[in-house]
Formats: sequence, structure tokens, C-alpha cells
Amino acid sequence: MFVVLDTNHYIELTNDSLIGCNVQRRIESSKADVFISIISVQESAQGWLGLINRYRPGREQVHAYARFQQSIETLSRLPILPFDGAAARLFDGLKRQRLRVGTMDLKIAAIYLAHDALLLTRNLSDFERVPDLRVENWLD
Repeated sequence: MFVVLDTNHYIELTNDSLIGCNVQRRIESSKADVFISIISVQESAQGWLGLINRYRPGREQVHAYARFQQSIETLSRLPILPFDGAAARLFDGLKRQRLRVGTMDLKIAAIYLAHDALLLTRNLSDFERVPDLRVENWLD
């Protein structure tokens, strides 16, 4: 099985939450090959940098930097699917369909369609609008 984590699934795995542990067990039991998209990497980095910048420089940032580092270390163990020419062409086609889905989510969908992957996401309501995209929520 070939699965790709949306940002929400990745965050739960990184946080080592109870929900994330359940997802990890499901991944292991299904013997899934797990990937992430470069778009989810971007979203994660932007989130961590935003959190770090909310704190005053120095001691207040220590915990945020530690969690950001943990996130990067987790990312280093996951293969990252690119937003390449094939994904860009699919993205352009999805944009022309005027789906009511945000730009970042359309980029994610295009990457998964290009790789015929199963998207693990909590955001089923948006991603189910994308034709031919296979999605499941393993968090709830």
C-alpha cells in the first residue's frame, strides 16, 4: 500500500499523540509505504517558523525550536514527493475545473494523483471534491 500523509496526519505523528500512535500502528499493520508531499513540508515549516517568531528571542523560543527540530528529524525519514511537471499539469487542470478547494490542497491533490497514491487526511470534505483522488482519514 502506498500512502501519503497530509499535513494533519504528519503533525499527529510528529507530536507522538495518542491519535498519532494509532495512525502509526495502522501504518505498520497495513505495511504501508509512507510518503509526504513537498507542499506538506512547506506548510509544516511555515507553521513552525510562525510559532517560533511569536516568542521573544531567547529562552522563550527553546521549546518551539526543539519541536521544530523534531519535525525536521521526522521529515528526514520520509520520502518526499515533489511538485514536478506532471503534478503542475494536473494542478492546472484542477484549477480550470474551478473546484472549491484551496490552492495548497489542489497542489497536494495533484501530487497524489500524479503518483496514484492514497491520501491520508482529516480534510475529507475538501479533498473528496477532487475527481479520482483516493482519500481516507486514519485520525478519527
